[in-house]
Amino acid sequence: MDAADFDYRLPDDRIAQHPVEPRHASRLLDARDMTDHTFIDLARLLEPGDLVVVNRTRVRAARLKGYKAGTGGAVEALVLRRLDGERWEVMLRPARRLRAGVQLVFGGVSARLESDPIHGVAVMTLDTDDPERAITEAGEMPLPPYITAPLGDADRYQTMFADRPGSAAAPTAGLHFTDQVVERLGGRGVQLASVELDVGLATFRPISTETIEDHVMHTERCRVDEAAAAAIARCRQRGGRVVAIGTTVVRTLESLATGNGTVDPGEVDTDLYLTPGSQVSVTDLLVTNFHLPRSSLLVLVEAFMGPAWRHVYDEALQRGYRFLSFGDAMLCARNTYPDRP
Repeated sequence: MDAADFDYRLPDDRIAQHPVEPRHASRLLDARDMTDHTFIDLARLLEPGDLVVVNRTRVRAARLKGYKAGTGGAVEALVLRRLDGERWEVMLRPARRLRAGVQLVFGGVSARLESDPIHGVAVMTLDTDDPERAITEAGEMPLPPYITAPLGDADRYQTMFADRPGSAAAPTAGLHFTDQVVERLGGRGVQLASVELDVGLATFRPISTETIEDHVMHTERCRVDEAAAAAIARCRQRGGRVVAIGTTVVRTLESLATGNGTVDPGEVDTDLYLTPGSQVSVTDLLVTNFHLPRSSLLVLVEAFMGPAWRHVYDEALQRGYRFLSFGDAMLCARNTYPDRP
């Protein structure tokens, strides 16, 4: 399919620059019947016995600003993921003149490139006994480039479930949750489970190829523990639906899918790329924000719900919904309306 099939006009003034307060005051478009809601109402849009699955990854202060030792040239590194030992995968800017062996300095921490950058991505080691602490102390919150307004509270770019640093960007569908939302879900008889996908390059890298098939997905770590796998199995046994909060949860569940609607517990590096025609066997409902044009996230949305996404997005724009990371959300079902215009 042409990447142009996933393009649409997104005016700058529809890109949310600030999160709403409280979090659950964001809007929620139910794409099943095109009705408007507020996120605090999520529970009443679900049924007793459903299972809501969230991503509990935490965004690390992954943007490091420093300089090239010797020349003093400015360098910025976005920490994508930890590989093994002290080796880290990073995206560098500018990367054109950087090569393996170059020494970099970020705050009070020295670093060494272990590989030449390929499309800006390289392997780097940090000269410290506690790299997570060093990144936290030297780094900044890595807000997406389309958010140009300052963020007064860095925790506003963390979900209420975040408990383990590992991501270079937030699983933004989870940003709408508050204690009140969780309490209402419980009162409705909707259960909650959590998984992990460390958001990295695969999630936010735009499609730059002419066809979506030529786009290469990067690898991200994901994990489903025994408790989450058992919760999904029980949901299936009672006839409930699995509700994924965000595209990262969909990719995690489908990466460990058994083929019968459940998942195996485990931890894997996934490059799963869900495109139209891909099998989605675990996720029944999806809560997700409105995504960038020509993104793999938007391709996943069509893989899940069918080409009706364009009608939903057109309606959302007309109704004043806010888009992208700090924007509003939509609730959609798996392939229930593939032929809607």
